[in-house]
Amino acid sequence: MNNFFLATYLAIKEVIRNRGRFFLVALVIALITVLVLFIAALGEGLSDANRQYVANLDAQLIVFLEKSDYSITASRLETNTAKAVRRVEGVADAGPIYTSNSEIVSLPEPLKISMLGVEAGRPGMPPLLEGRYFRGGGAREAVMDMSVAQRTNLKIGDEIEIRSTQGTDDQFYTLEIVGLVDEQAYFFQPTIFVPATTWELMRPQSESDLNSDTPFPNIIAVKLTDPSQVEAMKTRLEDQISNIEVADIETTINNIPGYTAQQGTVQTQGVFTLLIGILVIGGFFQIQILQKVPQIGVLKAIGSSNFVVGLAAIIQIIIVTAMGVGIGAGLNYLFSLGLPPSIPLAFNGTRSLIAIALLLFIGPLGGMVSIIYAVRIEPLKALRLG
Repeated sequence: MNNFFLATYLAIKEVIRNRGRFFLVALVIALITVLVLFIAALGEGLSDANRQYVANLDAQLIVFLEKSDYSITASRLETNTAKAVRRVEGVADAGPIYTSNSEIVSLPEPLKISMLGVEAGRPGMPPLLEGRYFRGGGAREAVMDMSVAQRTNLKIGDEIEIRSTQGTDDQFYTLEIVGLVDEQAYFFQPTIFVPATTWELMRPQSESDLNSDTPFPNIIAVKLTDPSQVEAMKTRLEDQISNIEVADIETTINNIPGYTAQQGTVQTQGVFTLLIGILVIGGFFQIQILQKVPQIGVLKAIGSSNFVVGLAAIIQIIIVTAMGVGIGAGLNYLFSLGLPPSIPLAFNGTRSLIAIALLLFIGPLGGMVSIIYAVRIEPLKALRLG
């Protein structure tokens, strides 16, 4: 115990006596911390912006058109497929989902959105936070998600104007906002939900599509009576309904275009940032040890053990790293307060804690070479007496 207190005293005393030097190193570690946490938040934010709607579906399975490779945009099902799915034993409910892009032009700055056609009260329609669901049929009503409200200050009761390309011409449609749901980003864009008939009327269409007024769903969200029977129900649905393929939510997310590659890129950036942190911390403390070889020699000459010398170095590294990580986490929090909602950052508590734990771990890891060197110093050689 005496050795521990002695090592702690030596470590803290040196940090205080050379506080300017150690503070600069802590600031470097703080900048690395900001970068690591920012990359972690960016990865989580991009992931949410790409998969948020699909991940939050009140469903266990997604029905696609056969041979669409689980791609939502490539799938286009027959109109009666949803009814056929609901008749399969084990299906609690099923909701068709129609996807397209559009733009709100009745704002000071136009906002690109995802416009999804769904059936109120069925899988595919998120639970309401405020207001009410839109009426059926061709009602000119919409439910917006929270990100639309945050970016535009729209509220329930407001009207919006949608621009849609019909053939070669732009058409404009007016919708009344009647409800609000939680954030439901789809393909990086904020989302509004409309009835299927309204969606078919307002979605961008080519000249050949203008002759049809029948909405064809891209996918069908399936809620099971027993959510544990996912694999069995996939097989049952594919056996009983022709021209479909079925996937669970995780498979659907992983097949969203660019999702896997995007996450791999962000994670690789995070790993390389941690490696840079190890090299920076290791290089600084190695220089520190080389500069105080005579002092370490004196400590050993008067009886200090290798354990005390090594422990003092470890405690010193932990203190400086903790200071840097603490400063960096505070700066990152302040930085996040000033970012606009259009930047896809999501500070996930678990992911941030993992990043902070890794940063605290790389301090001693980076200083390992210097610790080993300090322990191996010979007193006589250090004092140039050997």
